[in-house]
Amino acid sequence: MRTARATTSALVAVPLALGGLASHSAQDASPSPSGTFGPGCSGISQKVDTAKDKVAEAAAAYPQLSQLVSATVRAKLNDALDGKPDITVFAPNDKAFQNVTASQLVSLLGDQGQLKKVLTYHVVDKQITPDELPNGSFKTVEGSKLTTSGSGTDFKVNGKANIVCGNLKAANATIYVIDAVLQPPS
Repeated sequence: MRTARATTSALVAVPLALGGLASHSAQDASPSPSGTFGPGCSGISQKVDTAKDKVAEAAAAYPQLSQLVSATVRAKLNDALDGKPDITVFAPNDKAFQNVTASQLVSLLGDQGQLKKVLTYHVVDKQITPDELPNGSFKTVEGSKLTTSGSGTDFKVNGKANIVCGNLKAANATIYVIDAVLQPPS
């Protein structure tokens, strides 16, 4: 009887120990998010489901992206972005635009060529998944490189801008809302 109990205890203990090890290593792996993620997602309200809309209309559904949408219209980029089959937009939210000085913003909005350059620096000509964010380097539509870094649900773009809400879907795009307006390298 003692041998049977000892054997049973050993048989139960081994899977429990292995299960404990398996869950411990899975926690260390820091898996990438599969849905929307980020500390600002709860504050990102949208009017409708945007998964069937082209990127310009999808962005317009998020009130927090109103300044970006206005700048995109001013730069006459809506059709160009909507015409691309698979893109990623690192979309500065309205707070990001508020952090740009008034004189810089007036200068940027007054120069359509420079405005296009800055806005297309926020766009990558492929859909980037959360799995690609931890140590990413991507060529932008503007032509320069942009980098992403981080883990779990905490990511940065160019080491500066935080992704506050990521992996929002549009018909032709993935949108990552960021808290800074990025400047292409000179």
